[in-house]
Order: sequence, then structure tokens, then C-alpha cells
Amino acid sequence: QLQLVESGGGLVQPGGSLRLSCTASRFTFEYYAIGWFRQAPGKEREGVSCISRSGGDTAYADSVKGRFTISRDNAKNTVYLQMNSLQPEDTAVYYCAATTRPLTLVRMDVYNYWGQGTQVTVSS
Repeated sequence: QLQLVESGGGLVQPGGSLRLSCTASRFTFEYYAIGWFRQAPGKEREGVSCISRSGGDTAYADSVKGRFTISRDNAKNTVYLQMNSLQPEDTAVYYCAATTRPLTLVRMDVYNYWGQGTQVTVSS
């Protein structure tokens, strides 16, 4: 069973930055593509970014392109989401999830393992 733990959330002012981390418990972490998703109050969960097993391929939602960067360090079993130029509309609970299937931000059903989420609040 793969366990994922998110960290790095918090309160930040508009225009600020945060770096989220997703750390996995299992040594076969490199077999999984990882996605970041978010859910704002009253809204459906949406895909934010994802990264392939090797880190060579990435994808981003249009709303975060140019502001967010996903990366991974398989030696540390960790995926990062660097979030810059944060705006109030980025406020949400952010989740990371793992899949052995090909990279996708749309097919959330293929992600077998999910973390508990970390709250990101962007407010002045």
C-alpha cells in the first residue's frame, strides 16, 4: 500500500509563493506517475499538474501554467509543486495522488492512492 503525505500548505498573500511536497512511503515510488489536484469549497476537484515516473513529462492546467512548476526527486520519494504568483482563486485543499497508468490530469479515477490534502489559502 502506497501512502502519500502532503505538506507545505498555509496562508500566503496574493502574489506570494508556496512549495508543496508529496512524500511517499514506499521504495517503488518511481513506478508511479504523480498528480496534484485541488478542491475549493463548493467546487469539484480539478487537476493542477502531473509528472511522469521519470520526471521527463509534465502537464499543467491552463489556470496555473507559467506560475506552478512540478518536479520530483525519486531518491527522496518526493514530488514538489512550486507555486508562484498565487491568487485568491488558488485557495483550495491540494491533494497529491499516484497512478501506474499514463500521465493524465483528467482521469482522476486512474489514481489509486491519494493523500489527505493540505490547505492553501491565498488572502490579504
